[in-house]
Amino acid sequence: MNERIIVTGAAGFIGRNIVAALNRRGQDNLVLVDDLGTSDKWRNLRGLEFERILPIDALSAFLASPDAEAVSAIVHMGACSATTERDADYLLSNNYQYSVDLITWALAHGARLIYASSGATYGDGARGYSDRDEVTPTLRPLNMYGYSKHLVDLWALRKGHLESVVGLKFFNVYGPHEEHKGDMRSLVSKAYVEVRDTGRMRLFKSYRDDFADGESKRDFVYIDDVVDVVLYFLDHPERNGLLNCGTSRATTWIELATALFTALGVDPRIEFVEMPESIRDRYQYFTEADGTRLREAGYRRPFRGVEDGVREYVETFLSQEL
Repeated sequence: MNERIIVTGAAGFIGRNIVAALNRRGQDNLVLVDDLGTSDKWRNLRGLEFERILPIDALSAFLASPDAEAVSAIVHMGACSATTERDADYLLSNNYQYSVDLITWALAHGARLIYASSGATYGDGARGYSDRDEVTPTLRPLNMYGYSKHLVDLWALRKGHLESVVGLKFFNVYGPHEEHKGDMRSLVSKAYVEVRDTGRMRLFKSYRDDFADGESKRDFVYIDDVVDVVLYFLDHPERNGLLNCGTSRATTWIELATALFTALGVDPRIEFVEMPESIRDRYQYFTEADGTRLREAGYRRPFRGVEDGVREYVETFLSQEL
């Protein structure tokens, strides 16, 4: 149980929670990879046990060293996750090429590899939310972030690598240790202090006639469920493919907001504000993971609904940290 595992994006939201879960299983022979810079992301490393931490540009040298011979798995969560990032060259390097290089290395060295894809690859949902291989080439992401993830999926599919690795299309993940993400963190994280201190929350207005204000829907998935899916595929290397990771239950923003008000014991008071023009034409009004193939791969545990997930987030983390 103490194999050497590389976790990229280890100081990030999903990566940090995966490392903590591995520690709880008694695994501390971990090589963490992340660029900490001058942000407070380093705080996510507190309380974790690991062998070493490397900046991204030191990973290639490590993989070429004898120390890498003991690596049994790579959990690749490292990426720029900002859906508003417009530097396409940066995203191609940091999201696409980084993933291609690690998948190539893992396959050449017999290491298990699980990588983070995204629900953003589905774009406006016009082509549905099926993760079946024949659907993947038809998808049209709305932003460069989604496209950078989509390129990895297309490359892995074209090369036949999805028979040997796992790509997980994460939908709207929320939960502890996302604070460093700034505007990219979940509504629950962003609105907690506002609701606690003022009793109100602000949501974006709708700019589509078929969705009333606050009634657009997303598939909100709690971080502990995401981590459990990752651990499942670490434990089952014979099961592979590009798979959705979401609850398969779309929830309105009003329902998510109501869950937060309820967790805080506050009567709901929502104000609708203008959505920035910069994201209006790239905004997803509906997402809902098709979980059929995840279940076909043997994963059986139920996902939390927003009521349970938000309550747990507030009670076990937000109310103690903020």
